[in-house]
Amino acid sequence: MKIDDITQHHDYQNWAEFISNKIKFAQTNAAIKVNAEMLALYWEIGNSILEKQSQNDWGSKVIDLLATDLAKNFPDNSGFSVRNLKYMRAFAKAYPQFPIVQVPLALSQDQFVQVPLAQITWYHHISLLAKVKDTAERAFYIAETAKNEWSRDIMLLQIQNNLYARSGKALNNFKQTLPEYQSDLAKSIFKDPYHFDFLTLPAKVKELEIEKLLTQKITDFLLELGKGFAFVGRQYLVEVDNTDYKIDLLFYHTVLHAYVVIELKAGEFLPEYISKLNFYISAIDDKLKTPTDEPTIGLLLCASKSNVKVEYAMRGLTKPLGVASYQLEQLVKENIDKLNQSDNDNE
Repeated sequence: MKIDDITQHHDYQNWAEFISNKIKFAQTNAAIKVNAEMLALYWEIGNSILEKQSQNDWGSKVIDLLATDLAKNFPDNSGFSVRNLKYMRAFAKAYPQFPIVQVPLALSQDQFVQVPLAQITWYHHISLLAKVKDTAERAFYIAETAKNEWSRDIMLLQIQNNLYARSGKALNNFKQTLPEYQSDLAKSIFKDPYHFDFLTLPAKVKELEIEKLLTQKITDFLLELGKGFAFVGRQYLVEVDNTDYKIDLLFYHTVLHAYVVIELKAGEFLPEYISKLNFYISAIDDKLKTPTDEPTIGLLLCASKSNVKVEYAMRGLTKPLGVASYQLEQLVKENIDKLNQSDNDNE
């Protein structure tokens, strides 16, 4: 058989893909093992420094001496500098239960979750130690970094944007409208507020302009939304009873296995927005949802909101939806507020 015939053969293509996946799997496992062993070594060195300083009343100068000796013994390894040895000490002090960090589950003090430290690299860890002091918050970023495969720079961006405080904070009715396994997951996925600081907006801006820029910067937008959101369309057209309607933004969530309808409002929350979103959810359930999909979820994003008004507006609804605010660069937000006030004065 000719080479070209083999390369075009379906069995060969499947076999080559199988071998490639095996190699990738082995490489990933090897990298994980190397990272775990390095973290274990660094923790042992850091813990030993803590013990010796405590037992012998040695000050910080002992780290300088140790770094000098290690440099002589391992001249080709720059990982044992004074700075890195101090990081090792901080690492061991922060995680006495290595190789895991144990934190309370939600608000419970009786149930704990164990987060493996080897999920992220040493360079992620030293940045995390410097930026985040709370143990539970660090555990959150360790788990999220591993789940989303963030680089160190992306992890630092999420810390800067205070993802920990925003995660799972969107007002919602998921507990009443979704099965328990789905509602807990949906709640964890939506946040409040969303940060759209990556947008460069003109002084006067309306919802359609924000939508357009969000889709132009879809990579940044998807990063802010979180892992699992697949973009379906902007101003997505649905027909109901011979009338065309346009949904601001439509996504499919690959973990929830559900469509997500996002409606964007440039001003303050109004109760009637909920009714419109509920209508769109019903339309997607009827027009796009298949028997294998979970119920469609709605997310209303407003520049500002009253939590009391949101809770009143959601009472009695049977469709799952959440409401959150979003933040733009402050000068832009002030211009939007002025624009909305001007529009209201002209009505």
